[in-house]
Amino acid sequence: MDFTDDAYVLAARAHGDTGAVVELLTESHGRRAAYVAGGASRRMKPFLQPGARVVADLRARTSEHLGSARLEPVGEGPAALFDDPLALTGLAAAAAVAQGALPEREPHPGAFLAFEALMSAFAVPEVWPAIFVRFEAGLLEDLGFGLDLSRCAATGSTDDLVWVSPRTGRAVSRVAGEPYADKLLKLPPFLLGAQAGLGEGDVGAGLDLTGHFLEQFVFHPLDRPLPPARTWMIDRLREAGRL
Repeated sequence: MDFTDDAYVLAARAHGDTGAVVELLTESHGRRAAYVAGGASRRMKPFLQPGARVVADLRARTSEHLGSARLEPVGEGPAALFDDPLALTGLAAAAAVAQGALPEREPHPGAFLAFEALMSAFAVPEVWPAIFVRFEAGLLEDLGFGLDLSRCAATGSTDDLVWVSPRTGRAVSRVAGEPYADKLLKLPPFLLGAQAGLGEGDVGAGLDLTGHFLEQFVFHPLDRPLPPARTWMIDRLREAGRL
């Protein structure tokens, strides 16, 4: 099984004296692990950081074998964010969420495009936390657990949607949800349309929302917690007054 594909590095770990096993999010072939010869070298290490964009030439005897890969770096990758520690925490969180949520060897081109959009957004400090929420919502949708924010689950109304049911992931209007407000998740307006601005607390509410469903539908069935890198990012955003 041989293929060449665009990819992002999600993680890398040393393997043997000179090599590394690299987790990749490929555009057309999903999440893949591969052995990279010389991956522990000083020359290769900068290209194996989470978020690095590469062209991966992957070869394996069968689809079940680990296989090996030759990686060709594309662009600056995470080096462009070295002056922005907060963005780097977001990048680490995104890579950890993608690595933990996506099944191996299963194509998810939507997840690749969502990760690509988030990588571009990290250059804009005021924007990327909200795009991170959209990235996680996109992951849920790509995995078959998309939120239904089109209309109220109770009344069918499309107006004044302000909550989400924590059980079904469906939107709830203000009037229908008022008696159960303490049991519902807040729906930030920016998830309903690009024209909606960001209000105070909206990013935090969005992360609570996507985190709840990632935990419920994705990580809990795998008997895993949400990635610690995500918690670290939220703590740093809160300290910076961005939530």
